[in-house]
Amino acid sequence: MSRDIRAEGSETHAADHADPTPGSVRPGGRTARVRESVLRAAGDLLAERGFATLDLAEVAALAEVGKTTVYRRWRTPAGLVADLLADMAETSLPHSDTGSLRGDLLANAQLVGKTLTDARQGRLFRAVIAAATSDDTAAAALRAFYDTRLTEWSPCVEAAVARGEVPPGTDPRAVLSAVSAPLYYRLLVSGDPVDERAVDVAAEAAALAAEQGVFASGTTEHAHRLPR
Repeated sequence: MSRDIRAEGSETHAADHADPTPGSVRPGGRTARVRESVLRAAGDLLAERGFATLDLAEVAALAEVGKTTVYRRWRTPAGLVADLLADMAETSLPHSDTGSLRGDLLANAQLVGKTLTDARQGRLFRAVIAAATSDDTAAAALRAFYDTRLTEWSPCVEAAVARGEVPPGTDPRAVLSAVSAPLYYRLLVSGDPVDERAVDVAAEAAALAAEQGVFASGTTEHAHRLPR
């Protein structure tokens, strides 16, 4: 991304005025280029050193943007994290349509696994999650990010219901959460590798549970429960 954004004269340019919520406006032109450069710099620093040491002045210097612009628009490190997550949600890949629930869930698991094992993205997600544990703004932004992703992928489960692969009343968000949860557990807790085997098992386990009616509510038909 661009590294040639520099402070342009007075930093009271109208495009640089802060919104009530950092990153709530998606402007074009110079302001969009500033945002792109600042978010790239913030992401690089988060991936390199984590949230605890994220400093707006350092972000501004790395992005080659006027410091006052960064403080005015994003105000706090958590504001930067919130806008970074909003940008990631906006630019994330659309859901797959393989024609089967298993295929779609495997595609979802592969996308999550690829993200978490990426040298930059994996560290970035650790930093963002760490920020969310200590800051309400970052926590709200993280929830909004995952809400966007679950909404994007929910049609995969809805299509599976229509095809009769899973019972009516199956909760798409619960199914999708069951795919990603074990992969995040490996990343953040156990330290076990997020490898191809883990990705395959996560998708298969979620598909099997969905077929058994584990994620269905308000139905008795097809409500086969796994043995206790």
